[in-house]
Amino acid sequence: MKATASLPHTARHRALAAGALAVIALAATACSSSGTSAVPGGGGTKSAVVSHSDSVAALIAAEQPATDIKPESTAAKIKARGTLRVGGTQTAALFSLLDPTTGKVAGFDAAMSQLLAKYIIGRPSTRLVNVTAQTRESLLKSHQVDTVFATYTITPERTKQVAFAGPYYQDGLAIEVRKGTAGISSLADLNGKTVVTESGSTVPTAIKKAAPKAKIQLFDTNTECTQALSQHRADAYVLDQGILAGNAAGNKDLQVLAGTFTKEPYGIGLPLDQPDFREFVNTWLRKVEANGTWAKVWKATVGTEVPGAVPTPPAVG
Repeated sequence: MKATASLPHTARHRALAAGALAVIALAATACSSSGTSAVPGGGGTKSAVVSHSDSVAALIAAEQPATDIKPESTAAKIKARGTLRVGGTQTAALFSLLDPTTGKVAGFDAAMSQLLAKYIIGRPSTRLVNVTAQTRESLLKSHQVDTVFATYTITPERTKQVAFAGPYYQDGLAIEVRKGTAGISSLADLNGKTVVTESGSTVPTAIKKAAPKAKIQLFDTNTECTQALSQHRADAYVLDQGILAGNAAGNKDLQVLAGTFTKEPYGIGLPLDQPDFREFVNTWLRKVEANGTWAKVWKATVGTEVPGAVPTPPAVG
């Protein structure tokens, strides 16, 4: 993908209800708990919230802090600060979704960022800064965030602006439609159809190549895309399979078609001028993949909705 901005999933059919829930979510973001500050901005509904199970919480608690952090390194400075500033989202079910009743975000990306914080600082102390496809690079360049966990696909163009640790996950573009939709089973079938996806993502190029006559509408967030599909303002939604699966988990009127059409390696976004931190994060990532922690986090989050065996993590570059 992409851009990830993400998704809520409940009262989409009624704007008033959605607005009310957004207010609740915004109120919750003013609170911080368990070392994680909820993000300002954005709104989310509680539907399809992936709460960290006891097993995931135990994994984070059991993570052993690094013992070889070099003085004056980027990791040492983060440890001294006591908080890992994470660029992410609070609306991506299965990856990083806000529970407005607790003010916490949960999911694969949320858990991975907290594991990294535990490795650096000794506790899962993160501060989540809301990012979109349009703001990720600028926030990393200006060092307003230390890292970005946001289903952030590695592309040659992006590597000119930011560094990537990983990849730490691989997804692929898929199609989401309303249940009962006929005549759509591949990207080519989107010719003449109204298709939504996120602005700032790599998806429009893939759609235009396979279905040049598709009518593409762009929105800033996964939430807006999902609403457009649910409200019959679009025929299909194309984005990463994991994110679409999260949408369908929270809205039983939607379904994700089988199969993916591309390979989307997700990287952990890092400032380009901190090569030592990229090496540090890659070392940590190899450890959690080798000791089985990565697989256990996947099963407790993305694996609850995406069927099949635990995938093999992509080779860390």
